[in-house]
Amino acid sequence: MSAPKRRKPSRPGRYEIRFSGSGGQGIILAALILAEAAGLHDGKHVCQTQAYGPESRGGASKAEVVISTGEIDYPKAIQPDVVVAMNQAACDRYFTDLKPDGLLVVDSTRVEDLPTDRAVAIGFTALALKVTGKALMANMVALGALVQLTGAVSMKGLETAVKRRVPPGTGQMNLKALRAGASAAKKVDLAGLPPKVTPDEEEV
Repeated sequence: MSAPKRRKPSRPGRYEIRFSGSGGQGIILAALILAEAAGLHDGKHVCQTQAYGPESRGGASKAEVVISTGEIDYPKAIQPDVVVAMNQAACDRYFTDLKPDGLLVVDSTRVEDLPTDRAVAIGFTALALKVTGKALMANMVALGALVQLTGAVSMKGLETAVKRRVPPGTGQMNLKALRAGASAAKKVDLAGLPPKVTPDEEEV
């Protein structure tokens, strides 16, 4: 029997975030906004990459953002610190290489089975519908929650990037969704989560 593969360690000062979902859920836009907030407004080194599924809309897709205090020698996530999953298929597919002490953040409206106890479940889609009347704003709710939970970028920089990136006339709606996600995340007790993913969970 061959020895199990060892995961590559991330570089010091490097923080890796993966957004995952289906085409049409706005995960690419969320990643672009986060990258702009980190690089243009917070003055950090940043790389953003993305991968589409076989269908442009409805197929599995992911977008990754690498944020670093120093130069980035490899642009893709080596072992994500955070995985955001907008539906169950994305959660199942893109969770597997999360760091043992990483965090899984899911849309509880669309994800029922959590593969780890180190998970935060917030109803992104339900909350988007409640505060904006549009399910498509779920990506902004997720983005606000992510930044509130991790502090990956400043909220001020994030809001500035949102205003620059979203279609004209939708800025206030997007900011409303973003702030709703951040507000929901403030209620989460991260200290109550286990410190690391268990060995059994790592094998999923």
